[in-house]
Amino acid sequence: MGDEHAIRSLYHELLDKWDRRSADAFAALFADDGNIVGFDGSQANGRAEIESHLRPIFRDHPTANSIGIVREVRFLTPDVAVLRAVAGMVPPEQSDINPAVNAVQTLVAERKDGQWRIAVYQNTPAAFHGRPELGAKLTNELRQALRAETKRA
Repeated sequence: MGDEHAIRSLYHELLDKWDRRSADAFAALFADDGNIVGFDGSQANGRAEIESHLRPIFRDHPTANSIGIVREVRFLTPDVAVLRAVAGMVPPEQSDINPAVNAVQTLVAERKDGQWRIAVYQNTPAAFHGRPELGAKLTNELRQALRAETKRA
């Protein structure tokens, strides 16, 4: 498996662990000193803090499932890569994404001892203030990706 494929797989595994509501498996994808910036701006630093931050969210809230589209994987060094993506969320008991929570996501991955781990993950609202056409375009693209994924499943 090539490095770009490994980075893309790491991102999709992150989305899968979110969808499975597994705080420990989600956190295990991070470097020991990894950081996360959530959709609401909340931050957690280090694997243990990421897990403890997510555990009550998964326990107390019916989180949505995600659909992600990778825009780019760029290597800053042979052992550091940046992945840029967009994502949509499908609320529980629904089959369509909620455009109000579309996001732009950035993941920085680092390879240590031959293993790719997430160093930084940021999930930013795709608000497109004053540009509703960009929001509509992203929503349509995410819906197409969701339909394609649903057909594969």
